[in-house]
Amino acid sequence: MTWLAFNLLVIVLLALDLLVLNRRDHVIELREALGWSAFWIVISLTFNYFIYIWQGEKPALEFLTAYLLEKSLSVDNLFVFILLFNYFRIPPQYQHKVLFWGIIGALLLRATFIIVGVALIEKFAWTTIVLGLFLIYTGFQLFRAGDEPDVDPEGNFIVRWVSRHLPVTRELEGGNFFVRKEKLRFATPLFIVLLMVETTDVVFAADSIPAVLAVSRDPFIVYSSNVFALLGLRALYFALAGVIRFFHYLHYGLAIILMFIGAKMIASFFELHVDDWTSLGVVGCVLGLSVMASLIWPKRGDV
Repeated sequence: MTWLAFNLLVIVLLALDLLVLNRRDHVIELREALGWSAFWIVISLTFNYFIYIWQGEKPALEFLTAYLLEKSLSVDNLFVFILLFNYFRIPPQYQHKVLFWGIIGALLLRATFIIVGVALIEKFAWTTIVLGLFLIYTGFQLFRAGDEPDVDPEGNFIVRWVSRHLPVTRELEGGNFFVRKEKLRFATPLFIVLLMVETTDVVFAADSIPAVLAVSRDPFIVYSSNVFALLGLRALYFALAGVIRFFHYLHYGLAIILMFIGAKMIASFFELHVDDWTSLGVVGCVLGLSVMASLIWPKRGDV
């Protein structure tokens, strides 16, 4: 019943977004983006309070930590979105449509990852060590990569497969993903960008889901925290698109968080548990320090 009610709430929020507030393609200005970002944060924290009343302090802390963790890791998505939209020259008035449908696909993908991840951990306890090592390795690689995400649309397998099997128009056709010309159905560059958004989310989900599973093994807590972080991702993109390049130390903070969560996951296998308040404190402090460092020591060329 809880799952049904929650998913109905999500459907209502998505329908409100698509059918009422964004019926027409338009450029989302900073003021509107900030308003929507605030709205999604308030909704998420209200739901967090509901969990506190319903289940108590521990699940509420787990939700808040998982939400903050997922929200911070999703910032990497924003860097990739900016590069993709610039690469394909997608006008601002069509970007929100791509992000909307991309987020719906991401919600379905994350639900699958969570169900599989929880089942594996419950059946094979040693998978916590594997996932923990994977997070530490991912964090190390992210630390080495720095603040320049790699995007290669032409090297994406799914994009190449679609381009071989489906004709693609050279130019955008308004806000359409598909158009019909001379009795043939053509995909548009907007659809190619949507595919890129969906496939890159597979990579991000492979990092974020194990990280959130280190915070909580409750499927509902993991799923709901992911949902609320993703629902606010589009508004966050438009709110931060113009200034996100200034947070050049954020990648290093995310790398440290991933390595910490990976170590926490491995420690839990050996009955060495890190309490929820400590986890929340570490995630919050590392994020705050990486943002402050970016502002205090700006990247050369950003000043």
